[in-house]
Parts: sequence; structure tokens; C-alpha cells
Amino acid sequence: MDKSQLLVRAKPYYKPNQLLELEHAIDVATVAHAHQKRKSGEPYINHPMAVADILVSWGMDIDSVIAGILHDTVEDTEISLDQIENLFGHDVAFLVDGVTKVSQARAGMQNLENYLPRTKDNLSKLLIAVGQDIRVIIIKLADRLHNMSTLQYMSREKQLKIARETLEVFAPMADRLGMGRVRVELEELAFSYLNPPEYKRLKGLLKKKLGKSTRKLGEVKLEVEAELKKYGLKAEVNGRVKSVYSLFKKLAKVSGEIDNIYDLMALRIIVDKKEDCYLVLGILHDLYQPMINRIKDYIAIPKPNGYQSLHTTVITRNKQIVEFQIRTYDMHEFAERGLAASFHYNEQKTTKGYTEKRHSSTLPSNMQWITQMQEVVTKLKNDEEISPDQLNVDLFGNRIFVHSPKGDIYNLPEGALPLDFAYLVHSDIAKHAYSFRVNGMIHPFDKPLQNGDIVEVITRKLSLPKQDWKDLVTTTHARNKLRTQLGQHDISSIYNSVKNIIYTKANPRKK
Repeated sequence: MDKSQLLVRAKPYYKPNQLLELEHAIDVATVAHAHQKRKSGEPYINHPMAVADILVSWGMDIDSVIAGILHDTVEDTEISLDQIENLFGHDVAFLVDGVTKVSQARAGMQNLENYLPRTKDNLSKLLIAVGQDIRVIIIKLADRLHNMSTLQYMSREKQLKIARETLEVFAPMADRLGMGRVRVELEELAFSYLNPPEYKRLKGLLKKKLGKSTRKLGEVKLEVEAELKKYGLKAEVNGRVKSVYSLFKKLAKVSGEIDNIYDLMALRIIVDKKEDCYLVLGILHDLYQPMINRIKDYIAIPKPNGYQSLHTTVITRNKQIVEFQIRTYDMHEFAERGLAASFHYNEQKTTKGYTEKRHSSTLPSNMQWITQMQEVVTKLKNDEEISPDQLNVDLFGNRIFVHSPKGDIYNLPEGALPLDFAYLVHSDIAKHAYSFRVNGMIHPFDKPLQNGDIVEVITRKLSLPKQDWKDLVTTTHARNKLRTQLGQHDISSIYNSVKNIIYTKANPRKK
């Protein structure tokens, strides 16, 4: 892709002055990378141009696109961060610096599973970059997506290393941001390098299996469209084929029996309003026989990454089992592009508050984990002491959402225990926790919470934190609050003991 092609693709989405700024960035990056080549032999500038093009397709703001063009300049060329700030402003420089820090942090990583380096310095770079502006990670995802598409030019050793990192780190990262389409693309590319024979086998199996049912599914599609038209519903009906890597994971759960997988191909129905989703669900269940245990309402209770949709599986008149996904256009946009679809930087980034707070207050509830990192980020920036527990931050693990009896939503990692919830609500409430009710039933301290649970903390003033609570919390936040409370309790106990000794000596009992 050359400069003119990128500018043509960007033209519908940005103002004339923004396009001029983008053109300037392309010129600067082209000169900076002029003598560099990629492993394929093509000019290096092709890579940042492709990254910027991906960011345009995701609907990112102009600063992100410009940072995409310049993301390798500070690390790989003579251009300095100060020069970028002078030419393109603070925000672009901040993003380029963030992407550079993530790259530097990755260079020191020893633990791919949690995407964390072992050294405090590298962890600082990573957390500060990610915690202050999540656009840094979105740019990094675009960078990785393009690198994966050109991985064939690397040595086999590097292919395996990069593909494994992509599958274990970047794909889950995309999932955490709700970027479903990006997650699938990354998984497919990575899996094709990590296990080429199995990838090829499953791709052939999927093609063969779908070949038999595509025609029948086309008939179902026409039947559903006709039925929705009778009700005057405006809807878009299209098909969705399961990815090869998703099939690989699903087969492991059903003992390798592909006939036990009902969603190899699903029909997706997209409507204008949320109410129409439920109306469509009723129409489908009136038209076909629903499989009751396969009805899922992700609209009322979204998935932890924010995904919303109604899922139902039905048995058609010709005995074909078909899965339907029903959602609005907005839900579909978020399912495809995730957090990239929900950012509105252009109005916010001009304010001082935006620059300082990095839009944390505007994030949807399912992205609370980003703002929860701020406690660690602030301590790192102030060079405060960090405990080993605080270094064990799981940025990209699975999340659940639980509710208070009043309906407030709290975001916790999967496997969180009731005390984790209590400390997230308020440390004073947790301090006096006596028992818990979950969904109206008494719930043990050591039983994990589930997505959608309604959790009530029952308190007693005389109840105080205990040492064995250390085994009943899983989050860094709860562990730190508990440690502080136990320390205060120990100091108080020592003080009372000393006071009693002094009192006893001053007032000896009469014999």
C-alpha cells in the first residue's frame, strides 16, 4: 500500500486538516525508514503503512493512526520522541512512547502466560503504557496482526516463538478488549504455524462438513427471512462459520466428535433495537423446536468482555440443528471491533482532564480492569515500594461480573472468592464480613463466584479479619487491604497487651 492509497481509504473518516497531518507523518516515516528492508525484501515503510491502514479500518482516532505510522521510528531510526512531539503533538508522542515501552517490556519477559516480565523496570514500562492509555495496546494489536500475515519470511524458530506469543498473549488481549474479529484472525494465523498438519486436517474436515449442510442452511435462511417479513421486522440475516482454532478447542471438549458440535455454521440475525432481538427469538421458537438448554441471553448478562447477543439452537422441520445469534447493529459492531468501536477521542482529547486521566471514566463497565491497574501504575510512577503480590498482576485473564443486591456491577477475575468482592465494594465492609449470601443462599467463603451472581455481604461489628483469610482472597487488591488490616490489628493487640501489663504493675492485686 502506498501513500495515496492509504489517504484515499482514510478520507471518509477524517477531517481535511487531519488528513494533511497523516500525510506529513507518512512522509516523515518514509524518510526515517528509507534504508531499511523487511525480511521479505520489501521497503520497511510498508509495515507501518499497513498498521495504519488496519487502524483506519477499526475506526480509530487520527492520533492512533498517526502513531501507527510512526510506531517504530523511535526504536528503529534516528528520530527522537521530542521530535515527534514537536511535529505531531503530545498525544501522538505519548502513544508512540507507549508502544515502544510495551516492546521493550516484552523483550524482558519470562512469563508469557501472564504477559509479565520478571523485572520491576520492565513491568513499570508495561503497566504505565497500558494503564494510562489503552490505545497503546490497540496499536500493538494492529502491529502484531500485520506481522503475523508476513510471518512466512521468518525462520521456523522465530515463527514458532512469535506464533506462540500471539496465541498466548495477543489473542487473549484482543478478547479482553472485545475485539472478536481480531482475536479470531490472530488465533487462525498462529495455529496454522504452531500445528500445520492439524490446521490443514481440521480445515478440510470443516469444509467437508459444511458442504453437506450449506444448501439446507440456505433454505432455513430464506424461511426465516420470509417469517420476519410477515411481522414487519427489518433484519439482516447472514451466516457465520466457526474458525479452525475454535473448532480445535471445541473438539477437545466433546472427545473429538464433530457431530456433537452444533455451531459449525450459525445464522446471525441483526436488527435495529434490543426489543426486536427478543421478538425475533420468540418468532424462531414459534417456527422451530428450540433446544431449551442451549438458549443463552448475553444481552441481559453480557460476557465478561462486553459481548452481547441472544443465542438459541433449534431443530428445523427437516431435522437440521441450527444455531442463531440475534443482536442489534451496535452489538454487532462491538462484537467485531470491541473497545475500538466504543472510543470517542476526538471530543475528549483536547481537554486537560483527558490528557491527565486518559479517558478512564468513559470506559464501559466490562473494562473496569483497566482503571483497576491505576493503583499499581501510580505507585510505580511515584517509585513507591511494590510488594511481590502487587507484581503478580493478571492483565489478561478471564473476568466475571457480579452484582450487589442494589444492582451495582463489580468486575472480578474468574475464580474470585466472596471476600474479593467484599474488599472491592469497601474495605470496611470486608473487615466485618461474617457470612455471604449468593443468589439468596448462604455461600461459603472458599467457593468461587460465578458470572452474574448477586452477592450480599453479611456483617457483624465484632467480626474482624483473621489470618486464615489470606487463603480466602485471590485478587491483589483484596490481599493488600487484608494485609494492612491484619497489620493494624496486630499493632492494636500489642498496644492493648502493653497497656494491660502497665496497668497490672501499677495496680497490683491485693493478696
